[in-house]
Amino acid sequence: MPGTAGTSNTATGPDPAAVLQQLVTESKNEASLGLDTKSAIDIARIINHEDSKISAAVKKALPEIAQVIDQVARALRDGGRLIYIGAGSSGRIAALDSAECPPSYSTPHGMVQYIMAGGPKALASAVEVNEDSEELGQRDIARRRPTRKDVVVGVSASGRTPYVVAAVAYARARGARTAAVTCNHNAPITAAADISIIVDVGPEVISGSTRMKAGTAQKMVLNMITTGAMTRLGLVYDNLMVNLHMQNSKLVERGIRILMEACKIDRARAVETIKSAGRSVPIALVMLKARVDKPEAVRRLAKSDGNVRLAIEDNVLEL
Repeated sequence: MPGTAGTSNTATGPDPAAVLQQLVTESKNEASLGLDTKSAIDIARIINHEDSKISAAVKKALPEIAQVIDQVARALRDGGRLIYIGAGSSGRIAALDSAECPPSYSTPHGMVQYIMAGGPKALASAVEVNEDSEELGQRDIARRRPTRKDVVVGVSASGRTPYVVAAVAYARARGARTAAVTCNHNAPITAAADISIIVDVGPEVISGSTRMKAGTAQKMVLNMITTGAMTRLGLVYDNLMVNLHMQNSKLVERGIRILMEACKIDRARAVETIKSAGRSVPIALVMLKARVDKPEAVRRLAKSDGNVRLAIEDNVLEL
């Protein structure tokens, strides 16, 4: 495990200034020199031009992203958890992805979690000092008691945040599968994790401001991980968000439209079926597609662990 519990790398490791100088995410961007002298439209053009590089950088990491998707899908299917851990902008992006899983896929509380350096208060107010503590990173992940059923994903643009690196190493030592999402090659977190997703987006328009390209790249990667895993679990039917929580008028309307689209029925029948299905789109969809009653639809979904397509086909296979 990197470092020594109770200390930070800034106290015992290499000179922080020397380390930072070697990071692509901290280096100077030639394309944005003189930015403070530019007009508003020129600033926007420069940022937009740099942002156009992000998708290509993410594309290079698709094989590793796919590995993590499959690991997460297997873990969640077997009763494990996806636990993100991050600090600063990276932690906030992880928290956002975690928070959006229950309303999008009706996932149980705790299935997808986040740990943020500084705790929940750091989501709105910076608590950067916690990032330097390996001890706090180990303590916070230890409280979640990671096991070999879980996947722990460390999110760190620099790849050297002591809090995150130590937490990932701790989880790995206890049998959890681990992954790193970073924007620098050969970063400490890549040695701590089983799989490294490295998205080299190059220097930021504002040197070191990793909430920009690096943050966007991390958001894209986390979107892929959870969307891919939930799709592999069958919580998506075709490309429709069939497992959404219908907790407000917008989501109720979305559920109705999903049923109309998937089953090619009119609105009245969609509304009637959703009501008879207890406001559950998956149950309604299985009822209509398989031409079964509610109890049979519920049985099939239970048998398929919520996989809608397999429930419709009533053909549960190993994924």
